[in-house]
Amino acid sequence: MIARRSAVLVATVTLAVALSACTPAAAPTPTPSPTGFASKEEAFAAAEATYRAYVDETNRLLAGDDKADPMNYLNGQARIDEEKVQQLLADSKRRLSGQFQITDFSPESWTSDEVQAFVCLDLSGVRVESVEGASLSQDGRTAQNLLEVRISGFSEPRIISSVLRSESC
Repeated sequence: MIARRSAVLVATVTLAVALSACTPAAAPTPTPSPTGFASKEEAFAAAEATYRAYVDETNRLLAGDDKADPMNYLNGQARIDEEKVQQLLADSKRRLSGQFQITDFSPESWTSDEVQAFVCLDLSGVRVESVEGASLSQDGRTAQNLLEVRISGFSEPRIISSVLRSESC
């Protein structure tokens, strides 16, 4: 954005000088702006940071922070799925408490604007409760869940899908 403003400023000054000297000004050549991740490392780092921020925001919400909004990190199918989960919890008069923990984030593939990764999410610290606070969590549930996630977007990466895999972490 700063480079674009600088280019516009330089073009404007050049045009003003050219007009005041009564010589025709050359048309400014546009400078390309980045349209995606510059490297695999940049893409993977942005994806991991986005997913970790989403889990942190979710944990803040579960801890009672009314200003936390994990939906800010979701787009597309991931957002639709989360809205369904929230509606299901509300309809069944249940809530989640505790903390999610990422035990592994393994980037798999990338394009200029999307990353696929596998996330091992530990649910052992999360409980399902009634709205009154009674525990409804079942014993014997899988604590470690493997998710296949896709994160898209260059300037503001967002989680666009999250699918539970049958394999374990």
